Amino acid sequence: MKKLIFVFLFLVSTLYSNAQETKDPLLQEVQLGIEMEIGHPESSTYNYIEFPRPNFIIKRGGIANFNRVPGTKVVVVAFKEKKDGTRWVRLKRADGKRFFGSHPSVMADLNKALSSGELQSI
Repeated sequence: MKKLIFVFLFLVSTLYSNAQETKDPLLQEVQLGIEMEIGHPESSTYNYIEFPRPNFIIKRGGIANFNRVPGTKVVVVAFKEKKDGTRWVRLKRADGKRFFGSHPSVMADLNKALSSGELQSI
């Protein structure tokens, strides 16, 4: 009888611990139209913001200078939920210009970009 009670309490406590989900409050604040800032990448390239490759920028008449990207104010204009549960956002520059003079918007993995510091809330 003691074993049965112990197993029952163990199962109940396991279910309650799985039911509690911790959410990042910053992720809940992100809405359409919110202004954010692009930060510095951890490595030499941006991993979670999908900027076009330099050859595509040059082909479309832009200048592939990634040193001017940090500090750029961007606006979230669309959300997209992928099948694997990742949340992607489409970003446009807040001043209305194009990225590198050639691309009007870029996509970013919201969760990973915020946690790595590539995207920062203002």
